[in-house]
Amino acid sequence: MSVKRMSAERALTAFAGFMVLVSIALTVWVHPNFIWFTAFIGANLFQQSFTGFCPATIILRKVFGLKTEKELALKQ
Repeated sequence: MSVKRMSAERALTAFAGFMVLVSIALTVWVHPNFIWFTAFIGANLFQQSFTGFCPATIILRKVFGLKTEKELALKQ
């Protein structure tokens, strides 16, 4: 049985989803202006889909040592 490593792209998707849920919770239970945090996350995901650049990916790769899908595929 092989163990599948988490790629940087999958980690980014999971992190973005988590941050959206956190921002919604903050909007509901802390202050309505946290909706702007949700909008920022959405805008960042939108621009990342066109440019391929996301600061969170850089941080995830450096801090957790994650590899991209391409790097993981070349390793096999």
